[in-house]
Amino acid sequence: MPETFDEATTLKRRTFVVAATAAAGLPLLTSDRLPPSTPAPAERLSTVRLTVNGEQRTARVDNRTSLLDLLREHLDLPGTKKGCDQGACGACTVLVDDRRVNACLTFAVMHQGAHVTTIEGLARGEQLHPLQQAFIDHDGLQCGYCTPGQVMSGVACIAEGHTGSREEIREWMSGNLCRCGAYTNIVSAIEQTAKEA
Repeated sequence: MPETFDEATTLKRRTFVVAATAAAGLPLLTSDRLPPSTPAPAERLSTVRLTVNGEQRTARVDNRTSLLDLLREHLDLPGTKKGCDQGACGACTVLVDDRRVNACLTFAVMHQGAHVTTIEGLARGEQLHPLQQAFIDHDGLQCGYCTPGQVMSGVACIAEGHTGSREEIREWMSGNLCRCGAYTNIVSAIEQTAKEA
């Protein structure tokens, strides 16, 4: 293996995928074999107006656009993560009118006029939300991918009053998965924040 890599010798991801697909004997769908994407007909488009993190936002989207895709792809708020895209992992948890919602399971058009809070809207300038700080204090994250959803769900868990015991916190946070297994520290962060609230 060469000691230095340049663009010509580095194995590119696309090259790897093509080679692996060919080696496995699978058909390769390339852009020239896929049907061209066409814009949605006008009757399938809606203008969505909502307040996101305290700011009025408007976007024209296909009626089938999820709240998650509206936030990430149209409003440039990538903090909310797309995990399973089936509502099973909680990585996409946001607050809609102060209620926790899996953003991947709901259409953006269903939230006309709603107030949405994402992970980007929790901090006040340079000052972190108390739960964000508690996640740092208790090392409640490892890879960090699930952290935005965990924090948003934790904020709701505290607001809902489901923090009477560690067991109760675990139960009410059970819709948020952490593949790194930081659950004990996540519960500790929520417990601390609830006590200090």
